[in-house]
Amino acid sequence: MKNFLDEIPGQQQVKTILNGFLKSKNIPHALLFSGINGTGKEYTATKFAQSVASQTKKSNINRVLSQIELLSEPYVKYIIPLPRGKGETDSTSPTEKLTNDEIELLREQLSLKIQNPFHKIYLPKANNIKISSIRDIKKFLSLDFSEIERRFIIINDAHLMNEEAQNALLKNLEEPPENVIFILCTSQVSKLRRTIISRCWRINFDPLAEKDIAYILKKFFESEEQVIKAVTPFANGSVQTALQLIEMDIFRLKEKTIAILRFSFGRKFSSAFDELNSVLGDQPIQNYPAVVKMMIIWLNDLLKNKYNLKDFFFNDYRETLEKFNSKFPETDLNSISVKLDKLISLTRNNINPNLLSANLIFELSAVTAKS
Repeated sequence: MKNFLDEIPGQQQVKTILNGFLKSKNIPHALLFSGINGTGKEYTATKFAQSVASQTKKSNINRVLSQIELLSEPYVKYIIPLPRGKGETDSTSPTEKLTNDEIELLREQLSLKIQNPFHKIYLPKANNIKISSIRDIKKFLSLDFSEIERRFIIINDAHLMNEEAQNALLKNLEEPPENVIFILCTSQVSKLRRTIISRCWRINFDPLAEKDIAYILKKFFESEEQVIKAVTPFANGSVQTALQLIEMDIFRLKEKTIAILRFSFGRKFSSAFDELNSVLGDQPIQNYPAVVKMMIIWLNDLLKNKYNLKDFFFNDYRETLEKFNSKFPETDLNSISVKLDKLISLTRNNINPNLLSANLIFELSAVTAKS
């Protein structure tokens, strides 16, 4: 019998736990997959569903397995954040009030997700999982499912359920429907109610190894080898981070990072702003964390250089590292890294992008002013 979990890149500990459930056939009614974005939580949910379904002796199991991969009802109910339609109420169905364009985009995104399980669904203004989406579970449960012994409810970005949606889900978890397995995927487990967490078997996903990210980028996104080699060290264990860096052009981003740092340290504020704005592009809030993280990595390389360590991320800019340490040997690199890390958190507070840029350049310019 095929084990679909073998297709999952990395996550050995996760696969060990899930294989234990399969072997014992004692599967929890609710699982909570937690970990940073881009570690394969949703892909694992689908592969686990296929693994569970494959244990049945039904004659049409191959068709059922293909339908699970297509996230098709009545085998799988796939719940995601959706935009709120004009005039929509909590009693309206999840997509009833969406425009034709929004419906078409939703179909396109779901199609891309089915074709590529590592595709991140993007729908403008889809900031919450609606209570109507959770209430729709009742309709899903009413569908005939004689072809399969168990069905699956996969909730992506589960932390985006509002209070009402979480309350509605909790009722299902307190009195779980027979032969239904809930799989909640989240990167922010702290936003879920403790009562929901306590009713799920929590499984943590580790950041992916560079070789696993490289494999995913090549197989699922057909990325070029040169780009893969350049981006994986900076991906921080996340396929989504790797894809963002590819979108931003990792080679240009590294050059711009050095330029922004150089101008900021030299208190050439206008030039620093110009370079920063050019790399942030038309998505400053989304790109700002990536740029700041690149700077933190550069600062960490400074520390490595200072203590004669190897394996630099900015290996092509070793001379720049050596010059800085020679000119500013007493700089408190740990302190500035902590300050920059705090700036990343400000992007969640809807702060004006220009103010974020000003804060960043000010903090960087203060480094050399104190030396």
